[in-house]
Amino acid sequence: MSDEPSLIRLARETGAEAPAQPVDLGLRVRELRRARDWTLEQAANHAGLARSTLSKIENGQMSPTYEALKKLALGLGISVPQLFTPPTDPHVNGRMAVTRSGEGQAHATTTYEHELLAGALTRKSMLPYRARIRARSFDEFDGWVRHDGEEFLYVLTGVVRLLTEFYAPVDLKRGDSAYYDASMGHNVISLSEDDATILWVTSLG
Repeated sequence: MSDEPSLIRLARETGAEAPAQPVDLGLRVRELRRARDWTLEQAANHAGLARSTLSKIENGQMSPTYEALKKLALGLGISVPQLFTPPTDPHVNGRMAVTRSGEGQAHATTTYEHELLAGALTRKSMLPYRARIRARSFDEFDGWVRHDGEEFLYVLTGVVRLLTEFYAPVDLKRGDSAYYDASMGHNVISLSEDDATILWVTSLG
């Protein structure tokens, strides 16, 4: 196996999100009701439930049946899964990172020469990096590169050939791009006399 997955593994180890916490249904329902500026009585009427039933749900004093959940979701104008989905954090963290040309963190392998971008940001959802493609044939790799997530590549200079285990090889020139499942075996080689360069973005979710 090539050195490529180590780059992805390094990013995940330093930037993985904490596992999602289970949603408190009662608290979630109360937040949804209050967001609509409804009283218990109004929300119960919209959902076709007794006020006492809705009160018990909000206070965690009863586990509603699926039929009750459907009525509640319909009354709130959402789907049943959304009752168990934590609200999107409205807080804007305003993160930004600028990487000047040539100032990215270098990470060289036998087949690629990577320049990691936005290295100052931790807990990223994406790993962006510029890569110089040294390899000229599949034989220079120790088998397929594969890892979790999805990947996008954009050719900056030269011509490359994207090799995948499920598709015929695709030649890409400057300005061409490809988006693919990174768990599928893949390798990129340069067809140019000089090393081609590409922008690669890998999801870390």
